[in-house]
Amino acid sequence: MYFKKITLNNFRNYKNLELEFDKNLNLFLGKNAQGKTNLLESLFITGLGKSFRTNKDQDMIAFGEKNSKVICLVGQDDNNETEIEINFSNEGKIIKVDGVKLQRTIDLLENVYIVVFSPDDLRIVKDGPDNRRRFLDRELCQIKPLYYSDLGNYKKVLKQRNQLLREKNKDKKLFEVFDESLANYGIRIVNERKIFTERLLNISKNIHKEISQGAENLEISYETKITTNEEYIDQLHKNMENDYIKGYTSFGPHKDDLAISINGTDIRQFGSQGQQRTASLSMKLAEIGLIKQETGENAVLLLDDVLSELDKDRQRYLIEAMKDVQVFVTATEVDEDLKNKLPKGNTYNVDNGKVYLYNI
Repeated sequence: MYFKKITLNNFRNYKNLELEFDKNLNLFLGKNAQGKTNLLESLFITGLGKSFRTNKDQDMIAFGEKNSKVICLVGQDDNNETEIEINFSNEGKIIKVDGVKLQRTIDLLENVYIVVFSPDDLRIVKDGPDNRRRFLDRELCQIKPLYYSDLGNYKKVLKQRNQLLREKNKDKKLFEVFDESLANYGIRIVNERKIFTERLLNISKNIHKEISQGAENLEISYETKITTNEEYIDQLHKNMENDYIKGYTSFGPHKDDLAISINGTDIRQFGSQGQQRTASLSMKLAEIGLIKQETGENAVLLLDDVLSELDKDRQRYLIEAMKDVQVFVTATEVDEDLKNKLPKGNTYNVDNGKVYLYNI
């Protein structure tokens, strides 16, 4: 699957844009704050129904406008096409696939698979646990629609439980209902994360070994204190008084983490910047393989200003991953040596919400 065409109306800094894409490489060049990342964001939204930059749908609407629209034409290898349309307004979001309005965002999934890679993703290892959980959740939501549903329900129950804690509500019967619901969703989330992490390790450790020329052994495991449904609920009860003081739920998958080590050393705290970046790159490239294994489809790869953050060796491995997938790359500039190594395709100039095509 691949993006054939996009139409934007009042999306971020794009008043009106209609653009066709190359099936292989699409390289967007331009100064900062011209709209390059906005364009990648619009593509990502058609895959998951939400942004990789913000949780606020209203941010998609151009300043001073009341609504915005994204329409993407997705091509399939069997020559079939799917049209995805997403409308944003202050009242909410409307999603259509081939003209049919969807009742749930979950029904959008599986039309196109996307892996996004930005400088922030290079800090997956270095940054806090919330970024590593976000990394897990983003990919699992794409390949496991049921996970998307469980995660959304878990967050909803968690928010309600936290509200009760802040209100100092002492209704034990009410908390029993919330705790049971939280544990049911939470156990499923943990189990899926564990399976995903094991599969991620199997692919990423080989990638990492190649990049490090066999010198480093990458290990990744899912860190959780959750075992069974009963123990989960028991721990929620034990933490109740402390949670009242803090005003939030201190136990659950929203507190879990990924343990990442190289040659037995925890590189989250003790790794060099080079080791952390190589591990992050290995994990992101492994996502492409995981999607292919799980769905039989190639993911679309979005590289947002990340090539300039990598040295030549790491660039080489990232470029290698571009061979079999459609790629969208943003950069302020690309030197001739790097440009010659990239797959053949289209190059565009982005200037203040306008996009101009010229040939490589």
